[in-house]
Amino acid sequence: MIRFSRFGGHEALKYLNVPSINLFTHSSFPLKPHNPSPKLKNQLQCTASPLSTTMDSTEEELAYDLSPILKVYKNGRIHRLAGTDVVPPCLDPTTNVQSKDVVISEEDNISARLFIPKTDYPPTQKLPLLVYFHGGAFIIESPFSANYHNLLNKIVSKANVIAVSVHYRRAPEHPVPVAHEDSWLALKWIASHVGGNGTEELLNEYADFGRVFFSGDSAGANIANYLGVRVGTEGLPRGVKVEGIALVHPYFWGVEPLECEARKPEETGKGHQLWRFVCPTTCGCDDPVINPGKDPNLGRLGCERVVVCVAENDLLRDRGWYYKELLEKSGWGGVVEIKEIKDEGHVFHMFNPDCENALLLLNQIVSFIKHH
Repeated sequence: MIRFSRFGGHEALKYLNVPSINLFTHSSFPLKPHNPSPKLKNQLQCTASPLSTTMDSTEEELAYDLSPILKVYKNGRIHRLAGTDVVPPCLDPTTNVQSKDVVISEEDNISARLFIPKTDYPPTQKLPLLVYFHGGAFIIESPFSANYHNLLNKIVSKANVIAVSVHYRRAPEHPVPVAHEDSWLALKWIASHVGGNGTEELLNEYADFGRVFFSGDSAGANIANYLGVRVGTEGLPRGVKVEGIALVHPYFWGVEPLECEARKPEETGKGHQLWRFVCPTTCGCDDPVINPGKDPNLGRLGCERVVVCVAENDLLRDRGWYYKELLEKSGWGGVVEIKEIKDEGHVFHMFNPDCENALLLLNQIVSFIKHH
C-alpha cells in the first residue's frame, strides 16, 4: 500500500516504512524544485489521506521530486513512492527473538518496537540494553519495516541484549530536528524504567541500565551521536550508564568537502540540497546537528566507547573517518575505533542483508556490544 500525507490536519503518519534507499549514489535522486507553494513552507503536522481516484491539475504539479524516495506536490500532498507494508511484532522462528510494540507518546506519535531473546527465558540475569535509531535520510523507514525488524532480531539474538527500536517523526512533515527531539523523549521514557518503576514490565524486569548502548545507521547514526552528546551535557537518571555507541555509515556533512565528496561534486551538491530539504530552518551544512566538527560539546560525549562503521564506496566514508579524528582531538576521554568494509556502498547491508559483508558488519556491531 502507498501512503500519502498532506501538510495539514492534526495527526502524524503512523507506522510508515519504505525500503532503504541509497540516498547518495542513486542516479535518480536529484532534488527538482518546482517553485513550491507557500503551503509547503508551513511546518504543520500531517494526516494520512487516501489517493483520490480523480486529481485536479494542482495535485499533479510537483513542488519537489526526490524520486525514488518521495514526491511533494504543490497542494501539500506527499507521496512516498515505495511500498509501506509493515511487519507485525512476533516471535521470530529463525532467531527466537520476541518483539512487541509500545506507545511512548500518543500525542506526538512516538512509539517503539521492543525485542527480547527467548532462547533462555526468563533471563537468569538482566541483559544489556540497545537503543536503536533507524536510517532513511530522516524521511523514510521505520522500526516496523522488514529491513529493520529483521536486523534487530539478528542483533538481539547474537548479542543477547534487549533492544528498543525508536519510531520518530520524519521530514518533511516534521522537519529536523523533530526526529532528534522525539528520540530524546523516547530515551527519557526508556530511562524512566531504571529501578523498575516504568510502564513497560519487560524493561523493568530484564534491562540492565548500567550497560546501555546506542546504535543507528545513516540518519539514525546521526541521531545516536546527537543523543550521546546530549547525555553528556544534560545527563540521565542515576543508574543509567551509556557504555558505548555504534555508528553505522553515519550521516554527517559539512560545507567544506572532504576527499570523497570533492571527487563527486554532483552527488555532493545533492547532499547539500537534501539537508536543506529535511531541515529548512538550518543555518546550513555546518549546522552542529549535521556537522559534529561544529559542535562545541562533542568532547562531552556521554559514553566510554565508540565504533564507527564505514563502507569503502560510500560518499559518507570520509565523514566517518573525520568524526574519529574530531573525537580524538576533542578532549573526550573514551576510545573510538573505525571498522571499514571494502567494496561496499552506503547501507549496503539493508539492500543485501544476507551477503558475506552484511554478516561481517553485523558481527562488528555484536562484538562491540559484547566487549568488556
